[in-house]
Amino acid sequence: MVQRSRRLRHHAGAADRQPARTLHAVAGDHATVVLLGLEQLGDECWAGLAHAGVRMVRVADVAGALRALRDEAAQVVIADASRGPALMAAMRDSREPASAYVVLCAALGSQDELREALDAGPDDVMRVPFEPEVLAARVAAGLGAARLRANEALLRSLVANIPGAVYRCACDENWTMEWLTDEIERISGYPASDFIDSAVRTFASVIVPDDREQVERSVMEAVDAGRPFELEYRIQRRDGDVRWVLERGQAQQADDGRRWLDGAIFDITDRRAAEQALREHVMVQAQLAEVRASRARILDAADRARSEIERNLHDGAQQRFVSVALQLQLCLAAHRELTAGVRGELDAVLAELRTGLADLRDLAHGLHPAVLSDRGLEHALVDIAHRSTVPVALRVELPKARLAAAVEAAAYFTVCEALTNVDKYARASRAWVNVEKRNGHVDVEIGDDGVGGASMAPGSGLQGLRDRVAAVNGTLDLESRPGAGTVLRARLPIGPSASV
Repeated sequence: MVQRSRRLRHHAGAADRQPARTLHAVAGDHATVVLLGLEQLGDECWAGLAHAGVRMVRVADVAGALRALRDEAAQVVIADASRGPALMAAMRDSREPASAYVVLCAALGSQDELREALDAGPDDVMRVPFEPEVLAARVAAGLGAARLRANEALLRSLVANIPGAVYRCACDENWTMEWLTDEIERISGYPASDFIDSAVRTFASVIVPDDREQVERSVMEAVDAGRPFELEYRIQRRDGDVRWVLERGQAQQADDGRRWLDGAIFDITDRRAAEQALREHVMVQAQLAEVRASRARILDAADRARSEIERNLHDGAQQRFVSVALQLQLCLAAHRELTAGVRGELDAVLAELRTGLADLRDLAHGLHPAVLSDRGLEHALVDIAHRSTVPVALRVELPKARLAAAVEAAAYFTVCEALTNVDKYARASRAWVNVEKRNGHVDVEIGDDGVGGASMAPGSGLQGLRDRVAAVNGTLDLESRPGAGTVLRARLPIGPSASV
């Protein structure tokens, strides 16, 4: 009998210590309890809390309790019933210590205090006096509840700041929603309540019909493989607009064997539009680059053809005419017995032949001057300036190394066309040509003091010249006010993009 009594006392002592051990495990390093009122209870009543590592903060009034909750990061408030109504009202108004756990104490045997405590709406009511294990159990429960509330508040804050709709739905053909955040209304136009338990519509019903099979197949393949899923598809909003969404999620197995999908849905319509615009831009740029390359190839082929014609004229027809003229001149020298009339006719023929030969030389030179190919741009420009009927001041500052053939040709024909226009139309007394390398470009400027009024209208020679300059990725600008002369400026890149 004595042994049985000892065993009972042993078990009772163990039961008494259980709340204290639980409190010690829950308290950790940062547990804080605020005491408001309850001055009639001595410090020995709270000794068990202090022994479990709980920090005690005693305050004089409700304002002090709120400050302690905010500044001391307290989790539990224990107050007497008389302070309950003011404390709970202040906490509801401040909303700062929303996770705090409130225990009100009512005197044992006082029904009025108990009713007052209950009416205040605390989390728990405890009778005074209380046993240490009761206090430990209540505080342990309060600390756990406060931390759970804090975690829930953090989770709500995180979910609220996710730029998408967070959900839990059944893994069925309708994707029946059990839980869905309000962000879905911004995405789909329908409130979340419409989809909960498919009350008004199923989520599958807002997926564009052409995408439903792909959505189901992708999700189920990931679920069966036990991996997360990620897919993009279209939904139709309430207003009829079609939006692109990105969905990420993963399956979870419930205790009852059902599979749930937890995930988030994001509106990516703007991103998809930007990607499409970028693809179209890349495509247009590629087409533009091909057009430029094609134009450059055509221009290069035309230049080669012109050069070939120039060589053929120089080596073929021009040489034949020179030979004929020489033979005719020798014939006249050998046959001095010819009458004056015959000699005069032959001299006239020889003069016409020489004139035609000069025209042929000019034609060959205009097609593609040999000096440009053989000696470079500067010598070719000197030749143009010497042949101009208007005095030309020429300044050329170029590197010793030859430029790309396409750049030299573009610069040469720009100067040639501009000085031809000066000779024909400008009625100028002087002209100038400046050619220099500057910041990776060749800048060409041709000006005169003539009548001005030149134009780059379609069909003009300058329009064709602009196309030639553009073929090497250059630019051509014209400044020509009536009565104020004309200035033509070309800027030609000399980097790799300029070569043909």
